[in-house]
Amino acid sequence: MKKTIIIILILCVAALGYYGVKTYRHNARYNQPGFAYGNGRLEATEVSVATKLAGKLDAVYCDEGDMVKKDDVLAMMQLNVLNAELAREKAELKRSEAELMQKESKLKFALSEKERYAGLIAKNATTKELAEKAESNYLTADADVAAARAAVEIAKAKVALIQEDINDSRLVSPIRGRVQYRVAEPGEVLSSGDSVLNLVDLTDVYMTFFLPAGVAGKVKIGANARIVLDAAKDTPIPAKITFVSSVAQFTPKTVETPEERQKLMFRIKAKVDPELLDQYIDYVKTGLPGEAWVQLDENAKWPEFLQLKSERK
Repeated sequence: MKKTIIIILILCVAALGYYGVKTYRHNARYNQPGFAYGNGRLEATEVSVATKLAGKLDAVYCDEGDMVKKDDVLAMMQLNVLNAELAREKAELKRSEAELMQKESKLKFALSEKERYAGLIAKNATTKELAEKAESNYLTADADVAAARAAVEIAKAKVALIQEDINDSRLVSPIRGRVQYRVAEPGEVLSSGDSVLNLVDLTDVYMTFFLPAGVAGKVKIGANARIVLDAAKDTPIPAKITFVSSVAQFTPKTVETPEERQKLMFRIKAKVDPELLDQYIDYVKTGLPGEAWVQLDENAKWPEFLQLKSERK
């Protein structure tokens, strides 16, 4: 019996010791003079790649998780109808241009006749009626040329419009980012504006967190920050404070404890420098939970667990 009691006491002491050490480490980690922190989730701007024209989706050239560059062709709509329309309008343009050449040739002849009869009438070598007819023929030929030129311009506009539709049928990436979802698959008939792909903009990655009024008031726009993701606690990601809310609010239930949710907090945004993202690209996944630390005192030295590799000796 005594042996059992002793064992229980030893276990209790060990448990208390473990709890004490854990509490001490926790307090030591989160009690950093000159710094403040909050919990949040990694976020990024999402961009939808959608159709401009209704039609059948012919091909998708990327998969979920793929990295894409700005202006990469990501998908293609079916082009057979547009290609046929383009061929027809190009043929109409050639016909209009040929007709314009004929009209211009007639105008050139009518102009020479008009000038010839004007010279003859000055010498009283022809009748007034013939000179007036030459003038009338010239005016008619000039009007015909103007109409032919207008027809050519209309034909060119139709060709350009169809070519633009063909270009818009190539769905290109508007950003440098990662494919998050394939919303549509080849063979699907889509309406105008239907989404085909959902991208994460890797030039706009940030974490939103909350701080109480007494601390938020000390946060400056442009202050240095570090993001530490739960999935990579040993890899702090440098960031800058780009937003401090001017209005207090209750913290979301997904961010803080029930007690903290009863307090009015200010929303803060820490954004990762786009030029640094390449170094941390493997960690950039929206929704990952973590902590955002902000440097309140510019002279405060970053604690060891928040130091970058270049800062560690």
